[in-house]
Amino acid sequence: MTRVLTRSDLEALLEPAACLTALRDGFRTAGTVAVPGRRVRTDLPFPGTATALVPGLLPGIDAYTVKVNAKFPGARPALRGVICLHSGTDGELLALLDSATLTAWRTGLAAALGTALLAPAHDVLGVIGAGAQAELTLRGLTGEHRPRRLVVHDTDTGRAAAFAARHGGRVLASARAVAEAAGTVLLATWSRAPLLALADTRPGQHFTSLGADEPGKRELAPDLLDAALLVVDDEELAARMGALAAPGLTRTAADATLTDVLRGTRPGRTSPGERTVYAPVGLPWQDLALTWLAWREAERRGVGAVIDLLG
Repeated sequence: MTRVLTRSDLEALLEPAACLTALRDGFRTAGTVAVPGRRVRTDLPFPGTATALVPGLLPGIDAYTVKVNAKFPGARPALRGVICLHSGTDGELLALLDSATLTAWRTGLAAALGTALLAPAHDVLGVIGAGAQAELTLRGLTGEHRPRRLVVHDTDTGRAAAFAARHGGRVLASARAVAEAAGTVLLATWSRAPLLALADTRPGQHFTSLGADEPGKRELAPDLLDAALLVVDDEELAARMGALAAPGLTRTAADATLTDVLRGTRPGRTSPGERTVYAPVGLPWQDLALTWLAWREAERRGVGAVIDLLG
């Protein structure tokens, strides 16, 4: 039997603190699995791309995920797809889940984790791109990293205004204005041209860039990436389709992965005046980490429709 979990089901089942714990544990241990995850992406003869992440694996979980997404930047929502949760014992399809919701949760909360590890405590958080991932990042920031003030910019002025109203922030007219006002800046856009360069920033700032997750997408200029301490989630993927693939970039490697920083094998920020960047691509095991939480809680509470695909 297969449990189907919709967006509303997932919003009822998932809880930020538990998800952050699962993601933190995953960053520490995911590299020990025998089969590495793959991220496959292709252009389409339509105004979008297709992406598959397979397999999502973590030590101690006898299951795996396969995620298939359609990405159409001009659509609302721009991402649609499914995550399949399969048993590791016999391949049974345990659950089908809305991938847009899971992706927003795992991406936004992993961004919050990276931001909290690398950013200094700042009163003002800047958001460039006021979508679902920014929402989840803000929800995941706690303690000293929970901003007292918020500034936001989005090319959709209505969406920016709504985001600012929900979170008590104010709308600014440009990405540069956000960088001028904020100490920590979150970028979560579809941009294919850099939104910020080194000259738009100042020493001590932190930038989390979620948009550079497939070839051609760019949020930060090469001179800023060269100057900053750059942390990624996976160095090979970052070089193939993420921040390290940026044209004109001098460096060929990141300074660390988030796993390195969490394990203490490489330092994160080492001085108050250092610029830092966290630029993830997104990894298959992150889908499993949150899918497993959601499915187990759904089984316990009886949430979601149960169907027999073989019937």
